[in-house]
Amino acid sequence: MRIVVLDDYQGAFRTLSCFPRLAGHEVRVFHDTVKEPAVLAARLEDADAALLIQQRSALPRAVVERLPGLKLVSQTGRNVGHIDLDACTERGVVVSAGGAGSPNATAELAWGLILAALRHIPQEVERLKSGLWLGSLGTGVAEKTLGVYAYGRIGSLVAAVGRAFGMRVVCFGRAGSTARAREAGFAVAESREAFFAEADVLSLHLPLNAETRGLVTADDLARMKPTALLVNTSRAPIIAPGALAAALDRGRPGSAAVDVYEDEPVLGADHPLIGKPNALCTPHLGYVERGTYEALFGVAVDQILAFAAGQPINVVNPAALVGRSA
Repeated sequence: MRIVVLDDYQGAFRTLSCFPRLAGHEVRVFHDTVKEPAVLAARLEDADAALLIQQRSALPRAVVERLPGLKLVSQTGRNVGHIDLDACTERGVVVSAGGAGSPNATAELAWGLILAALRHIPQEVERLKSGLWLGSLGTGVAEKTLGVYAYGRIGSLVAAVGRAFGMRVVCFGRAGSTARAREAGFAVAESREAFFAEADVLSLHLPLNAETRGLVTADDLARMKPTALLVNTSRAPIIAPGALAAALDRGRPGSAAVDVYEDEPVLGADHPLIGKPNALCTPHLGYVERGTYEALFGVAVDQILAFAAGQPINVVNPAALVGRSA
């Protein structure tokens, strides 16, 4: 099979333990992202299979319809909201999406951002490199209030670390989320207003879907303390468009640490948060660690090999199989 891997920014795929299992197949890897449908389709025009890394590239109908030879999309992870499944099914393109990385990677990054932002670690590193000594006064987390929005696989880990650091942890979210938080012995906010107003550090751990898009509003942010830190390692559109940049300019919250953006990759520092003195920005590192890559890509390779053997797995559009056999 001819396999095209998209968006492998750091050239990681060929270093993973699963890569040698594709011996005998032709593999081509791209290290940048293109969004114009005709250009993306040109990259995939000879492919039998496309391997997608998370949601870095979308496959809308305008791309799928230009790929008569495409037979399989092997997705890392289970999220397929960026793929036009109807278009794939109509054209007999099987979409396989299975496996999940450990929640630890994103939880670890969330805490890395929290500590780096509150203790001004990036700034102090740069001062030292430039020949200067320390120039800031950091903030500790003990006895502060940590707000966790959505007590799920990742949020629960972030909450547990907050507890270990001696923080008062307060959770908020849907009924199922808050019920799990109570069972684990964490406090639940009395109201949405109180949740945003009381947090010294507020970390978002919501999936992006129709219900959560724009869920965090400008009014929510305006309730936060001028000393508070907002952390987003989930998805940027959970926050209403433009609301966070404007809120930081107004000083509520006082600072933010973000790993996600509305349109990725962000190149040329072309984003309103990048460069703000009260914003710490990282390039979507949440799941980008070797163990998670091994898990995600291992399943993606399994899906390709199973399809090549005539026994596809983790198929999310089974009607495409009917169309291929017809």
